[in-house]
Amino acid sequence: MHIHILGVCGTFMGGLAVLARAAGHRVTGCDAGVYPPMSDQLRELGIELIEGYGAEQLAIAPDVFVVGNVVSRSLKPDGSPRFPLMEAILDSGACYTSGPQWLAEHVLRGRHVLAVAGTHGKTTTTAMLAWILEDAGLQPGFLIGGVPLNFDRSARLGSNASGVLPGARRNSFFVIEADEYDTAFFDKRSKFLHYRPRTVVLNNLEFDHADIFDDLGAIEKQFNHLLRTVPGAGPNGSGRVIVNGLEESLSRVLHAGCWSELRSFGASASDFSAIGEPHGFQVLYRGDQVGQVQWTLDGVHNQLNALAAIAAAEHVGVDPQASARSLARFQNVRRRMELRGSVPMHGAPSGSAKVTVYDDFAHHPTAIRTTVDGLRRRLGPDARILALFEPRTNTMKLGAMKARLPWSLEQVDLAFCHAGGLGWDARAALADLGDRACVADTIDDMVRQVMAAVQPGDHILCMSNGGFGAVHSRLLAALQPAQTRPGAAS
Repeated sequence: MHIHILGVCGTFMGGLAVLARAAGHRVTGCDAGVYPPMSDQLRELGIELIEGYGAEQLAIAPDVFVVGNVVSRSLKPDGSPRFPLMEAILDSGACYTSGPQWLAEHVLRGRHVLAVAGTHGKTTTTAMLAWILEDAGLQPGFLIGGVPLNFDRSARLGSNASGVLPGARRNSFFVIEADEYDTAFFDKRSKFLHYRPRTVVLNNLEFDHADIFDDLGAIEKQFNHLLRTVPGAGPNGSGRVIVNGLEESLSRVLHAGCWSELRSFGASASDFSAIGEPHGFQVLYRGDQVGQVQWTLDGVHNQLNALAAIAAAEHVGVDPQASARSLARFQNVRRRMELRGSVPMHGAPSGSAKVTVYDDFAHHPTAIRTTVDGLRRRLGPDARILALFEPRTNTMKLGAMKARLPWSLEQVDLAFCHAGGLGWDARAALADLGDRACVADTIDDMVRQVMAAVQPGDHILCMSNGGFGAVHSRLLAALQPAQTRPGAAS
């Protein structure tokens, strides 16, 4: 068929486009400000991209329009629609559906779906699980909301061959990042309710997405609805729910109803637990050692992500010891504590320690805190960490999490907040940090503030779920000695 995707450059819809093209469909798409890296990936696959949401695209006449949740019925100040193409689709009676529904009907049906849900760590855990199954020879399909460094793209169909391991279920496998955000403007259920998984990971759960959920209880209800779609336990059942045993909110989700085989991870009394530091630890199953993970990742959050992935892989026949060996070769996901550069500081004495710049996707206060904690564990108590962040998500822009920001930044030496476009006072929200906090209304101001404070040997951690105004490269350019900057005279 021919599908035309609205919002094609988003991570989920772009991944869907990759899958549809690999399945042999003709794929076109549109977006506002068609942007890389997704636009480059899609064009390489021969997918035609159109700028904007003009009503004239109705003349493309695909078999179906696939609508991303970026599309709405909202109006501009002058009363005209922000998405004229959607209005034309509705007016004409053309066939349309949501991205998750199209995926469920045309890619996931008949496969053993392994879904990774949770407020934090979905992308990383999904990438870990996909890599474990790949390394075990199962050739899974996957759709990951980021760029996994063990693969060459964020989505693929995978093999239709049956499992090759003893005890593996006779299915082809598909690993998917299961987002609780709503499906589309016409379908306000969480995306993951479309996926019908047999293996579900509930990584963690706390309040987020204040633009669509009133409170934590509303999100817990969606998570329990997900559990209602998982096959049962027993002699003829094949469903497994894997839950973080440290999360009170997930206990409430389970209490509302769980019909599947249950495995827990994280707590000392859980089925899967860990002993040791996050960079090197023993994996225990009900108290017995079943594997040893030695890898380059840091942070307790990544240790928990690993346990979840190991438990999920075990459900489809991968031995935990083999999973642990696979994780030793796990290369993480782009923008998860990604090293952007380590450069000598311009004007510093010869031989001074370099300044190191990292990029991370953290944007929720809990994610910020765990990311900082991972870096602090790696560097030790004496290293200076400068944290740059922007409250960019709808939840953060609404100010729903502003009171938790000082807590999230407790372990940094200096914090720099980009406050452009916020409807609340970032300076007041960060007041508890005293003179350790700086607020900038523009990226230019932030760069100037950092450059006035940075010292040789510092570690600069940039956290955002957006491009952050290319602050990473701008800082690296400002830090380097003039003779080493790109384009400098020799």
